[in-house]
Amino acid sequence: MKILVLEDDKLFNETLEDFLEEEGFSVETVLDPYSALELTYASKFDLYLFDVNLPYESGFSLLKQLRDAGDTTPTIFLTSREDKASLKEGFDVGADDYMKKPIDLDELSYRINALIRRQTRSQKLRVGAYEIDCNAKQLYQESELMSCSMKAIELLLLLLLAKGEVVTIEEIISTLWHSSEEASLGAIRVYVTTLKKYFPLNIQNIRGVGYRFVEDA
Repeated sequence: MKILVLEDDKLFNETLEDFLEEEGFSVETVLDPYSALELTYASKFDLYLFDVNLPYESGFSLLKQLRDAGDTTPTIFLTSREDKASLKEGFDVGADDYMKKPIDLDELSYRINALIRRQTRSQKLRVGAYEIDCNAKQLYQESELMSCSMKAIELLLLLLLAKGEVVTIEEIISTLWHSSEEASLGAIRVYVTTLKKYFPLNIQNIRGVGYRFVEDA
């Protein structure tokens, strides 16, 4: 996942870059909206993190330009503004989320991942020789539908989102089953066995903890 960070406070800009790279993201950082605009023309990003109070023009103005040009990249505003009028303006120009400074970095990570999950639900993902229809929860190889249950696909998406980190059994249960449903460890093993038919070297069992998906296995 590639993130563009626009923040004119150089120290905070560097802090965000270091934190997001540690979280496994590819990050480009700029200090002014003109540089950000140039990068959006040169590269495709998965997420924008924009400050609001900037030199030359506001983050609101920049996002409005991008939205008017058809750019639908998910965007989170990071701002010290607290008035409701600014909050409304941010969402009116097309923001997906809004965080007030000082920013809690852990909360920022949660919000980014939640935004990515919402985004991936409506698109198709290419993983090796396969394509995942995230909306229909189906797996294809060269347009041929593979035999794979919806919950197995949900597990696969959860593992992919973790970007190589271990997903615990508890996280899997909370994602695949509603609180009113009875979870099954046996079912998880069946889903993993199914996925290993298609990704035999990528899915690793961390005994007693959970599973992870290794992209470059």
